[in-house]
Amino acid sequence: MHHHQSNFIPEAFVAFNNNPRRGAGPDMVPPTADVVRYFRDWLAQDGYPWWPFWENIRTWWAARDLPNVMLIHFDQLKADMSGEMRKIAEFLDISIDQARWPTIVEHCTFDYMKAHARYTAPLGGAFWEGGPSTFINKGINGRWRDALPAADVEAYELRAREALGDQCARWLATGGIGK
Repeated sequence: MHHHQSNFIPEAFVAFNNNPRRGAGPDMVPPTADVVRYFRDWLAQDGYPWWPFWENIRTWWAARDLPNVMLIHFDQLKADMSGEMRKIAEFLDISIDQARWPTIVEHCTFDYMKAHARYTAPLGGAFWEGGPSTFINKGINGRWRDALPAADVEAYELRAREALGDQCARWLATGGIGK
């Protein structure tokens, strides 16, 4: 989120702050360049300046067994995109045209989305310096582990377990349910 917010053009902040459905709270402003400070503020203020992070995760976790909800983890998609896409198609009761399947999978890869970012980024990437290729950034999960001091990683993991419970925190970190 730091990358997205750091690369907003001024008009993006105006649009966010003037959205009538935004609710109460301080205006979104350009963030600090210090990603560690940004993270610490985000953690201390429950997802600020975006949305209440822990409540968002808890809400979806509570709904995970409903017949119309399927939790999907980015790490699992990265590890086995074709297999996870098949699970999604089955969940949605969508038949797969085997002749088109390789193309469908290719169109869902990070490289394809980056190359076609003008079609996949919100508003075609109009709110970001550098346009849509800035929005479709690196496609790597967990980069924060290398960007943050170990104490901050530990603080996040502790907060995740406190806010979500062990099982949900494990799923959030790894995509695995475990017992």
